[in-house]
Amino acid sequence: MTRTLPPPTTPTPKKHPPAEDLQALARHHGLSVSGARPPLPDYVRQLWSRRDFIAAFATARLTAQYSQARLGQLWQLMTPLLNAAVYYLIFGVLMNVQHGIPDYVPFLLTGVFVWTFTANTLTAGSRAISGNLGLVRALHFPRASLPLSLALLQLQQLLLSLAALVVILLCFGEFPTWNWLLAVPAVALQALFSTGASLALARLAARTPDISQLLPFVLRTWMYGSGVMWSITSLAESGRFPDGVVLALQCNPAAVYIDLVRYALVESFTSAHLPPHVWALATGWAVLAFAGGFVWFWKAEETYGRG
Repeated sequence: MTRTLPPPTTPTPKKHPPAEDLQALARHHGLSVSGARPPLPDYVRQLWSRRDFIAAFATARLTAQYSQARLGQLWQLMTPLLNAAVYYLIFGVLMNVQHGIPDYVPFLLTGVFVWTFTANTLTAGSRAISGNLGLVRALHFPRASLPLSLALLQLQQLLLSLAALVVILLCFGEFPTWNWLLAVPAVALQALFSTGASLALARLAARTPDISQLLPFVLRTWMYGSGVMWSITSLAESGRFPDGVVLALQCNPAAVYIDLVRYALVESFTSAHLPPHVWALATGWAVLAFAGGFVWFWKAEETYGRG
């Protein structure tokens, strides 16, 4: 006996509601895309509402940074001092670049302390996202909180270092004058610039981790071109380089902030050593870097931690 099988049935495809209906339903119940980038004004308000977290995160990292070292927080001061001692031996003694620079030790120490702040802020910013992926993936918060916290950490370290620098300058015969007050706006502008550059690097390094490996070489080259150990003015007077090259070195933002702090703290470093319109230049660099870096970081807000 032959048995006839029923013809196969084709399953009826399930009908899904249109995407427009789902979006309307989500809006009706107050749902939003997870991790979506908020408008810039809302983003700024969210950061402001988390200002206590930003400050606490910076303080906690500052406390933990040298917790395993026997000398603890003294390394905040000893690191730039040891760097300055090495630079003095190489550039001041062996290469004799101190020739023609009065008060070379205060000149060198001020440059090293100020440069260290910028270099450390950029280095910390390059690892702000990649070094905190667990936090980024586990919690929802404005991602700019991380590079801002690390920049605040470096500013706290700079203020501690500057207090020690003042004592050292007094030992070398640099006594307080009204000019010293100019160090406050100079450091504030430098902090804005460094924070903005740190935000830009945080976005770059979040997508391309190799930047963190390349950054030390870039910073070392930048340091040598910023007049940390030598005088850009003396280079200009030597006539060995075209005026355009000298002007570019003088307008280099790191050199601008170093020169402003030297002008404030070192008596022999006069206005003749400063580039034209130096305060306008310092303000322009700070506003451009901070505004540009902040907006550029915000534009990639929803991509952090998703690679």
